[in-house]
Amino acid sequence: MSEPSGTSGASATKSQLIEPRILVSLATYNEAGNIAPLIAEIHKVIPHADILVIDDNSPDNTWKIVEELGATDPRVKLLKRPGKLGLGTATIAAMQYAMEHNYDFLQNMDADFSHPPRYLPGILAGMSKYDVMIGSRYVKGGGTENWPLARKVISRSVNTLVRFLFRMPVQDASGAYRCYRVSKLRQVRLDKIRSRGYSFQQEVLFRCHKAGCKLGEYPIIFENRRAGASKVNRNEAIRSLSMILYLGLRNFFGRERD
Repeated sequence: MSEPSGTSGASATKSQLIEPRILVSLATYNEAGNIAPLIAEIHKVIPHADILVIDDNSPDNTWKIVEELGATDPRVKLLKRPGKLGLGTATIAAMQYAMEHNYDFLQNMDADFSHPPRYLPGILAGMSKYDVMIGSRYVKGGGTENWPLARKVISRSVNTLVRFLFRMPVQDASGAYRCYRVSKLRQVRLDKIRSRGYSFQQEVLFRCHKAGCKLGEYPIIFENRRAGASKVNRNEAIRSLSMILYLGLRNFFGRERD
């Protein structure tokens, strides 16, 4: 005899089928050539996810493409800002949005296809054990595509320095391809974050670690952007390295406390 509807067994089965609420965040500035195909690829892999695009008033009208997509697809959301306010503030805005709208996970990605969506299932699967999952270039199976030797050496050296100064058990602390457990983000001192540029990724991971988040890594191959120009800026890289040294030394000598 089949079990009557409304029984505890049916309720348990139904609860097992409930998908976590996932918000994917993409910070954009002049990504008109990438944004629509990237959103489509993300939804092929995780169709139930919402996507929040934080656009800094792109002159190439990236925001307009997102606005048009959102008019027909409620999963696509746009936060348009008045100008270039930096990657760090865009990520914090996405974190605040995820907390305010009660998502379970916030998945952050670059908007230029350097973070291939095919890795999303593996990263999200790791959230069963961890509070932050990093799409990692530096664990077994990970790597980079067509990077010059100098860039590889600099990236490896910065990550080694971060592990030493911040005492974080991760191989890749500088990548933005990450998933965060939103309930744990509520415990992170986001108000103490000083970084606005490239050092933001290291600092926000450090703040998560200080808040007791369990950090995990999943191997990815970091690919070259498909369209548009790189936003890498030498002066910003120098400022960010200075911030890493400042925060890292404060932590090393016990002066950086939450």
